[in-house]
Amino acid sequence: MCGIGADGHWHGTVAVRIDAAVLRRLGLHPEQPASGPADPPPPRWWGPWARRSERRFL
Repeated sequence: MCGIGADGHWHGTVAVRIDAAVLRRLGLHPEQPASGPADPPPPRWWGPWARRSERRFL
């Protein structure tokens, strides 16, 4: 469904359905667990530091 929201901006929803047989041909299967990040999360200070330095260079 697409349309103009109460705030005047466009919004939309997309649903994608894929047959399980297609996933199996790609080496995937419906019972496979969802993937997650392989790397550790960034340090707690990373977010504020990145935002401050971004403002400095813009």
